[in-house]
Amino acid sequence: MKYVYPAVFSPDEGMYCIYFPDIGMGATQGDDMADGIMMAEDFLAGALCHLEDAGMEIPKASSQKEIEGLADTKEGDIITFVRADTATYRRALSNQTIRKTLSIPVWLHEKAIHANINFSQTLQKALQQELQMAE
Repeated sequence: MKYVYPAVFSPDEGMYCIYFPDIGMGATQGDDMADGIMMAEDFLAGALCHLEDAGMEIPKASSQKEIEGLADTKEGDIITFVRADTATYRRALSNQTIRKTLSIPVWLHEKAIHANINFSQTLQKALQQELQMAE
């Protein structure tokens, strides 16, 4: 799903504290505006994935005027809209790697090292072949 929510960027000692009033699941921060936007996108996508996975209601996004009227916004805060695509976020997470421990004979290890074999790449290819998957 694709979403757009208002985020409040509060300047704080050279960086930005960022929160989503509609989401209410914590906050994130950025070293500057560009970093803050990237962090906000990641935070929002993660929070929305959590809500989707838990079967919880996805809150309606407020308008900028509604956010400006909140008691916890202050002068100097920047309100901007941040988008999140939970399907893209999930795909990115599913491509993360995990560490697996395996055992092979010493002689095979030594031959593979001598031949500059990449163990991870070789295992991935072998698993894909075994599972009859396209690379």
